[in-house]
Amino acid sequence: MASPEESGQLSVEWARSHMPVFALAEKYLRKKDDGRNLFQDLRLASCLHVSKETAVFVESLKSFGMNIHLVAANPLSSQDDVASFLRSIGVSVSAKSNESIDEYTSSINSAAESNPEMIVDDGGELHVAYSQTGSLSCRGGTDETTSGTFRLKAIEKAGKLTYPVIPVNDAETKHLFDNKYGSGQSAIDGLFRAAGLLLSGKCVVVAGYGWVGRGVALRSRGMGSRVVVTEVDGRKALEAHLDGFQVMPMMKAAELGDIFLTCTGQIDVVRSEHFARMKDGAIVGNVGHFDTEIDVSGLNRLAIKTGQSRRNVTRFELENKKSIYLLCQGRVVNLVAAEGHPPEIMQLSFANQLLSLYYLLDHESELRDSKSRVLEFPQEIDALVTNLALEGFDLKIDSLNSSQKEYAQSY
Repeated sequence: MASPEESGQLSVEWARSHMPVFALAEKYLRKKDDGRNLFQDLRLASCLHVSKETAVFVESLKSFGMNIHLVAANPLSSQDDVASFLRSIGVSVSAKSNESIDEYTSSINSAAESNPEMIVDDGGELHVAYSQTGSLSCRGGTDETTSGTFRLKAIEKAGKLTYPVIPVNDAETKHLFDNKYGSGQSAIDGLFRAAGLLLSGKCVVVAGYGWVGRGVALRSRGMGSRVVVTEVDGRKALEAHLDGFQVMPMMKAAELGDIFLTCTGQIDVVRSEHFARMKDGAIVGNVGHFDTEIDVSGLNRLAIKTGQSRRNVTRFELENKKSIYLLCQGRVVNLVAAEGHPPEIMQLSFANQLLSLYYLLDHESELRDSKSRVLEFPQEIDALVTNLALEGFDLKIDSLNSSQKEYAQSY
């Protein structure tokens, strides 16, 4: 039997073999750097989901000479064999599966207090923790989630963001693919692994029709489900309607749904009044980054009895004798019950991360005078990753000839 370290290494090698776009980004950067090696001996604090795809990214950064402190972006999502492998190659990893909230928080605070020169985050929690230390060691950072970008703007508004940050989630080559296609597949994967039930013929309620919600709705319909979308944004609601989905308030959807998946980044999207209306046997799960979208406390108050039905499924029996099943304690189902996004998707996100870190250092002097600390995502990186992705996927496209270019610029 393989040791955890060997098992982790095999998983990482498998991911790397399916991430040619990331390899091309790494190759591009080594050529562009031309021996300067801006990453050499740099102290990096990173708060990411400890997965095989993340390990490919982290191993690459280490090969550039970075000193890396890695902590988990979710207390339940870490893959222990991957963490073991990363430790074996000299990465400082403070993460394990099913760690307590105290352990999780302590690890993030420890990373924030390690005087990092760069920060890579997934959800903004490390940036928040660092802003509370009063340290001025950080020279730049990134974050790759919608939730993280919101938190960074709040830190900036409070006057506590002292370094430039690139919100990688704003890259079209990130949210168009990672959020839509990655979340769509991995959410369904997590649902299958947790519940193991048939989706065809069931009513799936998707809360939120942003990029994540679009992907989850699309893949649920692809599995033969009837999909209902709930929204608070009128334009997104119209889009969902024109995409062929039913649109209604959650109070009405609560009576129809067999499965509920939240994709909003908000708090209390599914609440006590919704649980009370649900069918016996309804399944509720979250695809958002934080465990705030489902009112788990409210569900506990309604329950007269609770118990584990499966590894990642908790049964709540209500006073009306109906049962509600909660997936993964309300935490992100695609990383707790499954393995997160597939490597073919994550290679685009991590290519953006890698190139963004280099951009911050390469443009450090001019960014120091930037009025905004939360930067716009550099269009040249998006264009580069697009071209690398076309090459990596072996896709050929047409180009405009001179007459077409002239026509496009005429009036």
